[in-house]
Amino acid sequence: MSTKNKPGATALSKESQVRPPIVAIVGHIDHGKSTLLDYIRKSNTTAGEAGGITQHLSAYEAEHSTHVDGKAVLRTITFLDTPGHEAFRAMRSRGLEVADVAILVVSAEDGAKPQTLEALSLIAEAKIPYIVALTKIDKPGSDVEKAKMSLLENGIYLEGLGGEVPFVAVSSKTGEGIPELLDLILLAAEMEGLAADHSLPGSGLVIEAHVDNKRGNTATLIVQNGTVHSGTFVVSGSSFAPVRIMENFLGKHITEALPGSPIRIVGFSTLPTIGAKWSTVASKKEAEAAAQANRTQPKAAQKQDGEEEPRATLPLVIKTDFAGTGDAVLHELEKLPKDARMEVKVVSRGVGPISEGDIRFAGSGNPGLVVGFNVKVEREASELAERQGVGVATFDIIYKLTEWLSEEIDKRRPRENQEEKTGTAKILKVFSHTRGKVVLGGKVEDGALSDGEQVKIMRRDLELGRGEIVSLQAQKAATKKVAAGNEFGAMLKTEVEPAPGDHLESFTIVFK
Repeated sequence: MSTKNKPGATALSKESQVRPPIVAIVGHIDHGKSTLLDYIRKSNTTAGEAGGITQHLSAYEAEHSTHVDGKAVLRTITFLDTPGHEAFRAMRSRGLEVADVAILVVSAEDGAKPQTLEALSLIAEAKIPYIVALTKIDKPGSDVEKAKMSLLENGIYLEGLGGEVPFVAVSSKTGEGIPELLDLILLAAEMEGLAADHSLPGSGLVIEAHVDNKRGNTATLIVQNGTVHSGTFVVSGSSFAPVRIMENFLGKHITEALPGSPIRIVGFSTLPTIGAKWSTVASKKEAEAAAQANRTQPKAAQKQDGEEEPRATLPLVIKTDFAGTGDAVLHELEKLPKDARMEVKVVSRGVGPISEGDIRFAGSGNPGLVVGFNVKVEREASELAERQGVGVATFDIIYKLTEWLSEEIDKRRPRENQEEKTGTAKILKVFSHTRGKVVLGGKVEDGALSDGEQVKIMRRDLELGRGEIVSLQAQKAATKKVAAGNEFGAMLKTEVEPAPGDHLESFTIVFK
């Protein structure tokens, strides 16, 4: 198993104690990550997930009884449940960054899938050991051996098949294989030599942040080393918070958090950056000084040489329930087709309900868009959006948001007049040319000519000029249209003097 330098991953000293492992559960969408964790936690989170998928990073603690030197010992494991949808790559990456061990969940019905391989690449980047959990073995369509072969074909070499990656087949319905999976997690953690010094000030990573409507700026943290005590202050970048309201993963108030624990801290001065490091200090004065030292002035984006300014800008405001969810929205935005005539510019990104201020951001200049994910629209904001022509919509499923954004951006992009050729005809004879009008005969070679259409008069590849068909005849009778293969007579309004052998190209103007 590969190793990774993490806080506390050292040999045990007198001050050090074994730290509970932090485990990230990753894998393809709908392969059973959340239901596996549900069984471990003896709860049911999946029923509460919109669209049946996990859409933000969640942290939980579970206890497992194992045997050490012949004695039963109760051990704690911290689990990070990550979304499987490909839009949430940044969340999966953050989960693996803080984790000690990864569980790569693979359905025994489907085998390796695109997000399976993406998750594997993220595990490799994080340089942590991983265990494969073959899920859904209770399903009629499951085939464990076939799933193992699909992993082998994709370079995942399991134990017993020429590799060293441990695996276990599990059922989140019956619980089969889950005790063995937890034993493997603890074994992997033991091999990593995870340790932490409880006497040090607490430190770790921010894994999620959001605005609680009643309590303010709130963040979920993982304690990687040291201990967090009530009365101290947490500092992350330019943000800090007093440790007055500290909750465990169950939402219960606690006064102390040990290494390996996921905690929620309420009352940050500003939302901390997800993925950022944090540490604790003893006083508010120290916290303010540290936050001030971490503040940096944003640099203005420099225009690259030769870069052309877009002809139009569409302002976009993104509001989400959690800060990390904003990464998924940006990911979806990047997938949409680009248009050189218009730039979609994110003018504001935040958490919490859509407010009047968000509408004003989007309404400055050209009326733009405000998109919300798992948030509400305040009544005043809705009324202002209607007055200013700002498009507003909220969603609880990421791909629905993508569909709406694509449609709305397409509606707002600038249209250009473009010529579409409708027909080509060869001029066989010119009968007369007087006072800006030409009477001629010809044969339609491709498409059709229609009365009233604009035409280009071409000599080989050179455009001599343009004109308009003012009358059209076929078989000596007036007509509105002549199709390919038919001869015709026509009167053109033009200043050009065409000759036999020249061509007419008819076209229409369309907006694209």
